[in-house]
Amino acid sequence: MASLTIPYVHLRLLTLLVLLLAPHPGSSSWETDEAPPNSLPVRRKPLNGLPGRSEAEYHVVVGYGTPAQNLTVGFNTGADGATLLRCKPSGAAWNAPSFDPSQSSSIAQVPCESPDCPLKTCSEPSCTATAVAKNGTVLSSITVVTDVLTLSPSIPTTMDNFRANCLEMGTRAFGSSSGILDLSRDIHSLASQAPLSSNAVAFSYCLPSIRGAPGFLAIGAPRPERNVTYTALRSNSALPNTYLVRLDGLGVSDGGPDIPIPAGDALIALRTSFTCLQPETYAALREQFRARMSRYPLAPPMGFLDTCYDLTGLRSIYVPTVTLRFAGGLRLDLDIRQTMYFGRSENPFSMGCLAFTALPAWAFPPGVAVIIGSLAQESTEVLYDVRGEKVWFVPGRCPSRMQPIEL
Repeated sequence: MASLTIPYVHLRLLTLLVLLLAPHPGSSSWETDEAPPNSLPVRRKPLNGLPGRSEAEYHVVVGYGTPAQNLTVGFNTGADGATLLRCKPSGAAWNAPSFDPSQSSSIAQVPCESPDCPLKTCSEPSCTATAVAKNGTVLSSITVVTDVLTLSPSIPTTMDNFRANCLEMGTRAFGSSSGILDLSRDIHSLASQAPLSSNAVAFSYCLPSIRGAPGFLAIGAPRPERNVTYTALRSNSALPNTYLVRLDGLGVSDGGPDIPIPAGDALIALRTSFTCLQPETYAALREQFRARMSRYPLAPPMGFLDTCYDLTGLRSIYVPTVTLRFAGGLRLDLDIRQTMYFGRSENPFSMGCLAFTALPAWAFPPGVAVIIGSLAQESTEVLYDVRGEKVWFVPGRCPSRMQPIEL
């Protein structure tokens, strides 16, 4: 076993282990090797095979109710305007921890006629909806409630009357977690209810690149220095709750020809692992990437990832930098773990595939030309100023302490 600290530069040489983020000079108002104050630790769950679109890969622990019941939940920036929680009696059926409304002294049910009831149809007097099969079997049951949300485990930070959809029966793609925390642009989301401050943004996160590495989710995160470049959030009436930006182009290593992006916005996604491009864009990226990786033997596709290499037995790997160029001058240089996917082993000296994929144009949401997946965002602090309509991608702001990987 060996460990090595490698800075993020334009072209990386990975030797024996994993690369870590180096401090980014002049970009931070807090220590770069620690998470922001009062942030929640983010953990990455073990993956079995290719990650998909359903289960959350990153989790935090929050409290809900009085006294607080600790729950492990995923978080999502593209939610449909609702924080979802497993609630008893569903926990026993799902074999996962769940929130017990009967044990909270501060819980309140949202009335059916309230404007805060998001359900199109509900049963009086509470905001409740039940789906029943023809034979009378209850398929699902949701009750919308408000209660106290506790965020920080060290210095408790609470939000009163935080709305959640209590899923009491039925199935939902939570994986092994107890729910999904809504960070969308919806007015009821945690992002929209973050405290107002001129020195803070709504939230930020750093997604850990491997199991055992630290990450964080910070509500009311420190605002970046003024000299740090941002890109503007864009609006789409068909996708009002999502975070959209303009991606002007892609590049592969310094000096390579720029790859144009078709008309449309880029959607920042957390529950899609790989970055999705339209076929012509992906074909251009794949051609440039393969040309610079020609020294390594090609390997069979891994699922829908079709640009794969057999790196078994090597002691060093040269991987070209893929750069995302956003409107406003912001650029994000992807390192080896943001550019390539190494499967279950997380060992770079094994099978590795380009972590981009092609989707037909009709498969994208209306007005969207690119989906920026979670792997491209790992080990980079992504900051969201929801009210100011800005997004930053800042390398060097994530915790650098981690557990080494066994090779």
